[in-house]
Amino acid sequence: MPESIPPEAAARETVAGARERAPVATGDELSALLHHPSSDVLLALLDNPALDEPQLCLLLGRNDLPGEILEEVGRRKPLLKSYRVKKALCFHPRGPRLVTLRLIRDLYLMDLVQLALSPGVPAELKRNTEEQLLMRLPQIPLGQKITLARRGPARVAGALLAEGHAQVLSVVLDNPYLTEAQVLKALSREKLPSAVVPAIIQHRKWSISYNIRIALLRQPNAPLATILSYLPQLTVSDLRELAAPGIVPETLRRYIQAEVQRRLGAGASPKGPPASKEQ
Repeated sequence: MPESIPPEAAARETVAGARERAPVATGDELSALLHHPSSDVLLALLDNPALDEPQLCLLLGRNDLPGEILEEVGRRKPLLKSYRVKKALCFHPRGPRLVTLRLIRDLYLMDLVQLALSPGVPAELKRNTEEQLLMRLPQIPLGQKITLARRGPARVAGALLAEGHAQVLSVVLDNPYLTEAQVLKALSREKLPSAVVPAIIQHRKWSISYNIRIALLRQPNAPLATILSYLPQLTVSDLRELAAPGIVPETLRRYIQAEVQRRLGAGASPKGPPASKEQ
C-alpha cells in the first residue's frame, strides 16, 4: 500500500505546480488562478502575457489581495497604462500609499469625487483627493461645477460656495456633504461675491443656524432689516462681542448696543440659541 502524502506536502506541491503553470496558463485555467490564495502564484501570474486588462482588474477587485501584489502592479509601468488598473489600485482598500497618492492625479473628475466620498478611504488619501479637486476647480466648466456642487465633498462644496456663481449657489447649499464649518469659512473671506450672503439668508437650513447668523451680522452687505431680526435670538455675551468697535458697521453696532441695553434694563433673562449653545 503506497505511503500517504502529508497534507502540508500536498499543499506545497499544489502551490509549486500552480506557480509553474501561472506564467503560461490560458483560458479557464488562467481564470481559476486569479482566485489562488498564494502570493507566489499571483506574482507569477503577472508575468503571463495572456493576462488581459479585464482579468487584471478582476484580480485587483479581490479585497483579500496581498499587499505585495498591489505593490508589484504599481511598480509595473506597462500595466499602469490602463486607466482601469490605475483606478482599481486607488480604490483598493489595501492600495499602496505612495502608488495611490501618485495615481490620483490621473483620475477623472467624478472618480475623484467617488474616491473622496468612499467610506474607509485613508484620511491622507481623502485629503489629497480633495486637493486634486480643488486644484482643478478654476479650469472646470460651469456644467461640471454644478454637478460637483450637487455631489462634491464638503471642502469642494465650500470652495464652490465661495466662488458665488449664481447657477451653483442654490445647488451647493443643498449639498448633503456641505458642513456648517465650510459655510462659515466662506463667510469669513474678505472678498466674497455679493450673491453669496443673500443666498445663505434665504436658505431654509443655513439661515436658521445660530453660528451662521453671527457670521452674517459681520457681513457689511447683509440686509439690515434681516439681520436686525436675528438680534433677539442672540445671547448678551455674543451681542457685546459684536458691539465692540470695528466688528460690524456703525449703524448696526448702535442697534446691537440698544438691544443689549434693552435686555439689561428689562432685567429679563437673555433669549439664547438652542440648548447646545452655551449662554
